[in-house]
Amino acid sequence: MILAIAGPTAAGKSALGMALAESIGGEIVSVDSAQVYRGLDIGSAKPSLEERQRVRHWLIDIREPTDSYSAADFCADARAAIADIEGRGKTPILVGGTMLYLRALRDGLSALPSADAAVRAALQLELASRGLAALHEELARVDPQSAARIHRNDTQRTLRALEVFRSTGKPMSAQLGSAEAGVPLNIVAVAPADRAVLHQRIEARLVAMFASGFIDEVRILMNQHGMHPDLPSMRSVGYRQVWAHLSGEYDANECLQRALFATRQLAKRQLTWLRGDSAITWIDPTRVDFRATVDRLARQLPN
Repeated sequence: MILAIAGPTAAGKSALGMALAESIGGEIVSVDSAQVYRGLDIGSAKPSLEERQRVRHWLIDIREPTDSYSAADFCADARAAIADIEGRGKTPILVGGTMLYLRALRDGLSALPSADAAVRAALQLELASRGLAALHEELARVDPQSAARIHRNDTQRTLRALEVFRSTGKPMSAQLGSAEAGVPLNIVAVAPADRAVLHQRIEARLVAMFASGFIDEVRILMNQHGMHPDLPSMRSVGYRQVWAHLSGEYDANECLQRALFATRQLAKRQLTWLRGDSAITWIDPTRVDFRATVDRLARQLPN
């Protein structure tokens, strides 16, 4: 069974994962949908180069920000990383807060086709010219079951369902068969029991990100060829709000407040998912001894 350290954003899971990996000589497999993209460094709280030199990290900086990256891609990459790490006699530790990825890896995915770059690019152009409403109406014609399940404002899932239909000629709803076997995970959730403490951590980290040049980071990304706000990378929390600020929709102070609100909403969704699983072990970083917690987890892992 593979250890996965999960939890809401800014809760302290990365620090625990780093300390544990260093303690046992393990390697970290990132479970973060923003950290896969090159150039999304500050806003994704990506581990520093120094940290990555101390502990090997997988699934970081493996895609350009103009690329797509799905839960299926993550599962394939995570399985390969785990096999490589274990093949060298080391211990993999999953660390991150993208619950969709964790669920897909643990529970398995239906055998849907992988992303088709050409079809996806065509859909992005149609999104810009026709609009999301027209694409969702098209989905309702070719795949009414998926259209009924996918909200009309959900760009990513609407495009994915149309992509599957155009790539295969069959509705996605007709292809949702049995899932591949999942990877057994021992999930440890890191989160302060006091929600106010978590909110304080989120605000402190976000303020630090802005002070460290987050807005300049997004400005550089905006100027890269092929970038636009509907890309999966730019829909990440924080990046979406900074892009809107740089596009003139609101000032820097409102940008910070909107990003703060969105990050707190993300944390709420992450906690809701974790609390729905009674098998998850919880750690309150404000109420336990950090070193003792690392040592306790290390004793439970092969080394």
